[in-house]
Amino acid sequence: MAKKFDVKTILAGAKLPKQYEKQLARIKADGNDTSMIEEAVKGVLNNIPRAAGKSLVMYGEPQSGKTELMICLTARLLDEGHHAIIHLVTDSVDLLSQNLDRFKLAGLAPSPRNATDVASAPITKGHNALLFCKKNSKDLAKLITAVANVRPVIVIDDEADYATPNAKVNQADQTKINKLVSDLLGTDGVYVGVTATPARLNLNNTFNNRTETWVRFKPHPAYTGQDVFFAQAGPRPYRLVLLQGAGSADDAKRALARFCVTVAHLNMAATNAGKLEKNYSFLVHTSGKTNDHDTDRSTIETTMNVLVGQSGADFNAFVAMLHAEAQSLYPADDANALTQYVVANASRNETVVLNNTTRKATAGSNRANPTCPFTIIVGGNIVSRGVTFPNLLAMFFTRNVKTKLQQDTYIQRARMFGSRGAYLSHFELTIPAALFADWQRCFSFHRLALDSIQKGGDSPVWIGDQRIAIASSSSIDRTTVDFNRGEMSFALFDCADVPALDAIVDSAPEAIATLEALAKKVKGSVPSFLIEYLRAEVASSPQSLAIHRASSIQGQGTGTDQKLIRRVKGFIGKSQLEVLRFPNAVHHVKIFHNGKGKARVFYKNTGSAQFVQNQQV
Repeated sequence: MAKKFDVKTILAGAKLPKQYEKQLARIKADGNDTSMIEEAVKGVLNNIPRAAGKSLVMYGEPQSGKTELMICLTARLLDEGHHAIIHLVTDSVDLLSQNLDRFKLAGLAPSPRNATDVASAPITKGHNALLFCKKNSKDLAKLITAVANVRPVIVIDDEADYATPNAKVNQADQTKINKLVSDLLGTDGVYVGVTATPARLNLNNTFNNRTETWVRFKPHPAYTGQDVFFAQAGPRPYRLVLLQGAGSADDAKRALARFCVTVAHLNMAATNAGKLEKNYSFLVHTSGKTNDHDTDRSTIETTMNVLVGQSGADFNAFVAMLHAEAQSLYPADDANALTQYVVANASRNETVVLNNTTRKATAGSNRANPTCPFTIIVGGNIVSRGVTFPNLLAMFFTRNVKTKLQQDTYIQRARMFGSRGAYLSHFELTIPAALFADWQRCFSFHRLALDSIQKGGDSPVWIGDQRIAIASSSSIDRTTVDFNRGEMSFALFDCADVPALDAIVDSAPEAIATLEALAKKVKGSVPSFLIEYLRAEVASSPQSLAIHRASSIQGQGTGTDQKLIRRVKGFIGKSQLEVLRFPNAVHHVKIFHNGKGKARVFYKNTGSAQFVQNQQV
């Protein structure tokens, strides 16, 4: 018997299941861990009510799965009854398409839409809105009109330190994007900035964010990032090719040959095991100039066309190069067979240029995803922000600057980070030796700064030097930022036995082993990365480390927080450096205690490093 039609009955049963649980189940079904996502989502939900100005920052590692996190966070916010969620992305069609596609495939309701598709008329009041918008002034202005009926909004700003901070903060003015995002938020909106490089947001005081409500997104277990590619010491589990010069067309051609041979090795091994071949990509990133991209593309395409042509002197020379690289990289394989694979499959190649003037006729929705065994991607500025490269197997990176490297920009350019574990030993980074050293230092400084973030609202101390700039100087709020901080500190710890700590120091005040012993004694208050960083520094410059006996801050007056052991001007002055005792020391570690059972470890660099801190906490 047919059931009687009743609209109320239909509506009562037409309820979506919990979308957040659905998203977690989707990720788990692929065999992936969700604990890091759940922890971060919980942190955001808990911190929104207490965030200053309803503005907070969520930070993690480059390419560590932040898109999946944002999908899950969006689902949870929808479950919680939030009706209008706006995702901002950098001003790139490629990035917009990549993110929009991933959100659509996740099956969220409402279906994600490009904000420009709804710009002609405001969204109907009472409807849910899930919109994506590029950070450019025209699109943002239209978006503000489109969401007029569905306020308040939650803005999730991907790559939040790009374009959003106010670069006119010291001019009593606002940049266009900063003003428009502020207008989008209105007086009741919530801002969640998502980034791997939060320094600029902190030093700019963007939307009054405070580190006490920042949420850290920890990388998933399969992540390969700084600890792999820029380890301070030990063997590297990937192939690192250091160039002595700036990188030439011949260097690029040899890197291409090694990439082709590696694809041959992996795909032949797969087919021999009864598995399918895979498509891999080779990222060439040499410049931000469009003309240089054309040159890079020409070099690569000419070489591949010669290979496809299978004749001529250039063909013979490149095949000889392939064979030599096959013998060198995989001596246990048949070099002839590897070379034959490359020659036979050379026509299965594609060259993709990612930059703002790319010919859109050849553009797909996700051009960073390789569709051929030999996919070569020539990267422009957008490679530096947000683009994910599945199956990236090799990277030829020579993009340098004559003056200072901006720390956040170069950290974002580490496109080799991600889930590379399945083929990590075959991954290759080709880079000038000097640039690699600068890049490694960028990450070391960044990691130390993040380790200085503490519970209780202490602002991180950011580090730069004569070669590394912390952030764009125009974006640093000079009314609250101390450019001469000079030192950084770490978590408070219980300190009941100062003589015991001094005894450890006295045993060998210039040795890393002493620092390790202190770390064991104070349990977590000496970050492990500080030890590894100093170990590498001391290895290259003996006697550069000085570990000092503990000192009390009792009796210090104005500007000293006795309880939290903080002082605006810092604690390690000239008298604490013991120059006569440690004449060659550059790295100084010292414990300060308050005489009431609490202490902190402090680190000071008296070399070329600059320590910068936002004093507004």
